[in-house]
Amino acid sequence: MAAIKSPLSESAQKVTGDALQGALVDLIDLSLYAKQAHWNLTGRNFKVVHEHLDEIVDLARQAQDDVAERAIAIGVNPDGRARTVADRTEIPQLESGYLDDDKVVAAVTDALAQIIARFRERVAATDEPDPITQDLLIGITASLEKQHWMFQAQS
Repeated sequence: MAAIKSPLSESAQKVTGDALQGALVDLIDLSLYAKQAHWNLTGRNFKVVHEHLDEIVDLARQAQDDVAERAIAIGVNPDGRARTVADRTEIPQLESGYLDDDKVVAAVTDALAQIIARFRERVAATDEPDPITQDLLIGITASLEKQHWMFQAQS
């Protein structure tokens, strides 16, 4: 079995790999979170919020693929298994059943704010060990912040 040799030092690979794995868990769970809200949404602003949640899902799915591929490129195996995500997620979970659109907007806004804070920590952590990964994380953070702004504006 061939292994991918990292272009980074062992310590840089560790810091960067941890940042990427944390980002992967956040992004996978964000896509699941947004889909759960999307499926169970009710309320006066259903259509707008329903469609906006799909934008979050699309963003999270594309970003998780970019993050996982970056991890492999530096010789770190990404772990996107359901058990890993469930065990490591820090996103507060939505209630089951129907979800009022106002509550969804507030919950998604809060979840995005928490994820953005962790992404900003990862951006800072990867500054020295891997500016390439840092650049990827900066781009994802900018997209998350745009969505955060757009959800905030709905409340």
